[in-house]
Amino acid sequence: MTALLAVEDLALGFATDAGLAQVLDGITLAVERGQVLGLVGESGCGKTTLARAILGVLPAHATRISGGRILFKGQDLLTADPETVNREVRGRAITFIPQDPFTSFNPVFTVGAQIMEVMKWKSPRRTEAEWGGKLPPLATRYPAGRRQSDFNAVIELLDAVQLPQPRQLLRKYPHELSGGQRQRLMIAMALLPQPDLVIADEPTTALDVTIQAQILGLIRRLATEHNVAVLLTTHDLGTAYEICDAINVMYAGQDVESAQVERFFAAPAHPYTTKLLASLPRAAGTASGIPGEVPLLIAPPSGCRFHPRCDRAAAQCRETRPPVDQFGAGHWVRCYHPHRDVE
Repeated sequence: MTALLAVEDLALGFATDAGLAQVLDGITLAVERGQVLGLVGESGCGKTTLARAILGVLPAHATRISGGRILFKGQDLLTADPETVNREVRGRAITFIPQDPFTSFNPVFTVGAQIMEVMKWKSPRRTEAEWGGKLPPLATRYPAGRRQSDFNAVIELLDAVQLPQPRQLLRKYPHELSGGQRQRLMIAMALLPQPDLVIADEPTTALDVTIQAQILGLIRRLATEHNVAVLLTTHDLGTAYEICDAINVMYAGQDVESAQVERFFAAPAHPYTTKLLASLPRAAGTASGIPGEVPLLIAPPSGCRFHPRCDRAAAQCRETRPPVDQFGAGHWVRCYHPHRDVE
């Protein structure tokens, strides 16, 4: 099966006053329709940068792409026509659920006005005949017939994401809604264009535990019902376990392991993955930390970037980055000395 999204050996950095920060180093992943893929790792490992690279919203003046491809439906988004990507892909075929919904809404407009503004430009009912095949001026009128159809679709989807009295809710301002309501609105806004892929960037971080569980269940259900692929970035392994089909692990800008979720938790192979899982709190109330610190990306370690913190590291680990080692169907690891006793 051809993946809906395939990132192949993506390498990029950011120009800074201190030098080039090598934020992504040869990242590879694939997401299929209806699949929820979890991208996990410590803060600063490059998860959000990868998500924004797929969306094409990294700062152009500072971003330096040195290799790789981002294939969406077979088209490389890095070399595609920017106007076409903006019109047909970003916000339409690929949508985004942010970490903090409150900062994503404009406080001076009602949520209904903001949702309908999104639908004006990104509605699946929008036709090329309206625009003549190119981006229109901002003053372009919203066709009345389509606006009514889009509004009906908004009401229907707000019901689907379990928001009561949606017509009254659309007349409210963002500060009048709870965090859970705002996040449900963001999920609805991400699904309204009928996308193929939704990128959810730690979508439950700002919510309490009870609401987190509801939002995660909602994302999982909607992904299945709408056959939408979801790329979920998170540092919370519990979140990944709850809704993901597969997990990719990142460390300091490198991908180190990928496996189906059951295999990931039952048989981790990379030393970083095993230590990450060991750091989860135990029933007895204890937890194990990972010795050392995440390296700076201005001058990252050579080879495997985890080697300064790894008790299995050898000279080879410090010299060259390990190639992919296949452990079975859907499970690979980049390590010269993986844990094999769990196979």
